[in-house]
Amino acid sequence: MGTDRERDGEFLTVGVVGSGAISGIYLTNMIRRFPNLRVKCVASAHLAHAQKKAAEFGIAACTVEELLSDPEIDLVVNLTPVEAHEEIIRRALEAGKHVYTEKVITADPESAERLQALAAEKHRMLCSAPDTFLGSAIQTARRAVADGRIGTVTGVSAAANRDNNVLMSLFHFLREPGGGTALDYGPYYLTAMVSILGPVREVSGFARCPYPTRKNVLPDSPEFGQTFSAPVESEIAASLLFDSGAVGTFLLDSESMRRDQAYFQIYGTKGILRLPDPNQFGGTVTLIPNPSPDAPQRASDEAPVPLDPVNPYSDNCRGIGPGEMADAILHGRKSRTDASMAIHVLEVLTGILESSRTRTFRKMTTSFVLPEAFPEEA
Repeated sequence: MGTDRERDGEFLTVGVVGSGAISGIYLTNMIRRFPNLRVKCVASAHLAHAQKKAAEFGIAACTVEELLSDPEIDLVVNLTPVEAHEEIIRRALEAGKHVYTEKVITADPESAERLQALAAEKHRMLCSAPDTFLGSAIQTARRAVADGRIGTVTGVSAAANRDNNVLMSLFHFLREPGGGTALDYGPYYLTAMVSILGPVREVSGFARCPYPTRKNVLPDSPEFGQTFSAPVESEIAASLLFDSGAVGTFLLDSESMRRDQAYFQIYGTKGILRLPDPNQFGGTVTLIPNPSPDAPQRASDEAPVPLDPVNPYSDNCRGIGPGEMADAILHGRKSRTDASMAIHVLEVLTGILESSRTRTFRKMTTSFVLPEAFPEEA
């Protein structure tokens, strides 16, 4: 199956569903940066929103129904809230479109696996964000681990904070099922971890929702001072056991400061890697070497060494995922953003939530083949 353009190896025609805040950077990059994508139109549940976004980028606006019935659209890029994902993805696949969706695929791994099976049945490709793991930072760390720079990986630790009072006042979808800290923020860290270290075998964790109701704290908002319901988790803490035997810890606290403070380190027998915020594409990866594992270390031995980035994707490259996916479709290979890794990340995150609810360890039933490293460029 496939369009003439797919067979000729030129480009895919893209239709975007969703015109919210994240759509701007996706449209900017897909239109200006990735020549294998031709963005034709944007659709939204509210046509007026789509029309405003379309006018900004010089493309067409349409309804979701019109987009899905358009025979020219090869690839649907889904930027809707999580609660709408399952229906949009299913309808797009049934219409014979490839689908790239913002994280997470759905709110539970079972429905995501059904969509994956539908994609296979329709001979279409289903892929998912976050595509930040294709950026220079995570790919640099991946190469360092693959090259043995830190020896055998023994552990990983990550922690981050956010301020949900501000974020939930800004974005209504964060108050809804699927918008909690685990599924909204967790995919950046877990995707980075597993794209370097491989699948997780087992998890345990705690999750809390200490403030199920909040007040809007934005003075410029028409809802300022009003109380709203937000019955989703805002804190998680987890332990991870990877198939490789490495262990890990993971903490997200969205009841803290407004500015995210990322902590992310990978430990090995020959050194430590310190990574930047995986919610970004770039940043400096540093190596703390252990040049003499069997001898006492000097303080000078522990000086971090900045690693040269392996590719140039260090700015906000959202849209690189659909671009990489299009290249995979046009050249008949598996995409690095294939749904299998995203479904595994989703199972890990929902496993943490289930572990907290049941006070039990949760073994993973999904897995994936570690994708090839993203091409290194000067």
